[in-house]
Amino acid sequence: MNSRQIGNKFIDSKFSGSPTGKIIARKEVEISFKDNVEISKVKENAGTGADNNLNDFKAGVTNNSNIDTIPPELEGFEIKQNGLSPVIIEGKLSEEVLKEKERIISQGGKVTADLPIIGGFAAEIPPKDILDIARKGTLAIIPDGEMNAYLDVAGPTIGATQVNNMGFTGKGVTVAVIDTGVAPHKDLSDKETGKSRIIGFKDFINNREEPYDDNGHGTHCAGDMGANGASSEGKNVGPAPDASIVGVKVLSASGSGSFSGIIQGIQWVVENKDKFTPPVKVISMSLGGTATLPSDDDPVCQAVEVAKKSGIVVLIAAGNSGPKNKTIGTPGIEPSIITIGAFDDRGTVDRADDKIAYFSSRGPTIDNEVKPDLVSPGYNITSLKPGGGYTTMSGTSMATPVAAGVVAAMLEANPNLSPDEVKDILKSTAEDRGLDPNTQGSGYIDSEKAIKKALEKTL
Repeated sequence: MNSRQIGNKFIDSKFSGSPTGKIIARKEVEISFKDNVEISKVKENAGTGADNNLNDFKAGVTNNSNIDTIPPELEGFEIKQNGLSPVIIEGKLSEEVLKEKERIISQGGKVTADLPIIGGFAAEIPPKDILDIARKGTLAIIPDGEMNAYLDVAGPTIGATQVNNMGFTGKGVTVAVIDTGVAPHKDLSDKETGKSRIIGFKDFINNREEPYDDNGHGTHCAGDMGANGASSEGKNVGPAPDASIVGVKVLSASGSGSFSGIIQGIQWVVENKDKFTPPVKVISMSLGGTATLPSDDDPVCQAVEVAKKSGIVVLIAAGNSGPKNKTIGTPGIEPSIITIGAFDDRGTVDRADDKIAYFSSRGPTIDNEVKPDLVSPGYNITSLKPGGGYTTMSGTSMATPVAAGVVAAMLEANPNLSPDEVKDILKSTAEDRGLDPNTQGSGYIDSEKAIKKALEKTL
């Protein structure tokens, strides 16, 4: 463990493991000591009254005055009102993971989610157990952090109108929108039959069966991708107005959710993608959290990488923390997926006056990788609201499903494209606006050129 002394305090620097186990946490922790060693900074929920548990936490990790045994970077672990810490536990050996799960249940902890997609599970455990788990040497323990939710001219600006006129509308492709839910809307129906194009729905928040959206963010995103303009005489149309939709609710009415909840949503899509007709080929995720871990250690990044390897094209919002550099959120930092930043189309169809949206997060990532991959319209985008009608929003949240709609049209044009081929085509046909790659990626999406390149792959 790397420690440096400042007065009578030790500050632990970046920590990636120990000979006996691994704790993956987010921030430096300050360790001070007088007669007895104690941790002076551990995150506790305000007003929870969990003082006894906080004392248990301190007692459980300070029973040896040898500074080498002091646990590093524990500030990222939170103590909830019930006195337990929400964590994600992973291991390479399935028997070790199962054994730990059984131990936690037997000793009063709670397993909150099975996460086989990353070889682990989510749980709430007594804080003092964090070190015990890490010392087993075969498991990684990570804070179960929080994630949040981040078209009148958007479609024409990226060339979607021309693509639709070419006959490509996303028909035969299903897009999973992992968000706050998706509410039925006239614009999300089949224009000919009137039947809803929402062909599947899974609710990880309230366990409801029928599609709904108690926030509105997810419905707006679904419309950014696939609105057919039925309520606006054809004005507000997404790039894929005939695509099918699967709504996956992982964010609450306030737009927030947990790492483990997001992972459950991704996992469900991967497990069920081929049960739908047409099958799920695209995931659009307009959500994220602060990136504090390398992508290899980040459990949500691990999950989206598995989804991509399963054959699904995954598009994720870069985040709305610009214009500063190094503000790409997780899981947008994952190298293998497509990360989307936002352009301001200035309310015109002409692309010449478009510029980067000030809020669009910039790279490089925490791993020093170039991101975003591409930019798409995301400023003052008019789309659907639950209950009918339209509303206007801005953000990389809007830019991402617009790009996902382009991908759906590409996959209609050439169903055999792999996720890597889709990404390569989008990047190679994008319009370079002369900005830093960590601002624009490869450039501004050009859907017409992307479709033509996709068609060439069929020859």
